[in-house]
Amino acid sequence: MKLIFATNNKNKLKEVQHILGGRFGISTPKENGIMEEIPEEQPTIEGNATQKSRYIYDRTSLNCFSDDTGLEIESLNNEPGVYSARYAGEHCSFEDNMTKVLGKLDGMQNRKACFRTVISLIIDGVEHQFEGRIDGEILTERVGVDGFGYDAIFRPNGYTESFAEMSIEQKNKISHRALATIKLVEFLSNMEVNE
Repeated sequence: MKLIFATNNKNKLKEVQHILGGRFGISTPKENGIMEEIPEEQPTIEGNATQKSRYIYDRTSLNCFSDDTGLEIESLNNEPGVYSARYAGEHCSFEDNMTKVLGKLDGMQNRKACFRTVISLIIDGVEHQFEGRIDGEILTERVGVDGFGYDAIFRPNGYTESFAEMSIEQKNKISHRALATIKLVEFLSNMEVNE
């Protein structure tokens, strides 16, 4: 089965390809002639995931999937949430976003947070959604150099390392994106069996 993954984020692509292990043929929007940025204008993670996969499907009529991910911090009323990628403003960097989070949490005791990923899969025009979630806490400073996004300030429950200290193999066993992608793989595998 061939699928377009509706992302231009090389880090996301690498993580998802690692989890899929070459089982499914994954191509990018650019490889299918879509050079523009894919819109993300919805107020929810679920809505953004749907918008991105619909955008690709409407232009190619090919089976595709997208994901949208948000970091939700309890004491910040679940911010940054759907705005995680641009929390510090348009064209901000991962560093800018982490700096804003650490500044807002300065002196706060409650540092509970979770990452949520929602995958929107469109097969033959029909959408299916899969969610992955991991709970943890926001550290008081950056720790580790691997990963991307908020990985250096997020430590999952039950672990002593931040995501940025983990190998890609370790992170891909427990991360929000991994959990959602595993559900996607199970669904696609069942489809193949039933065909």
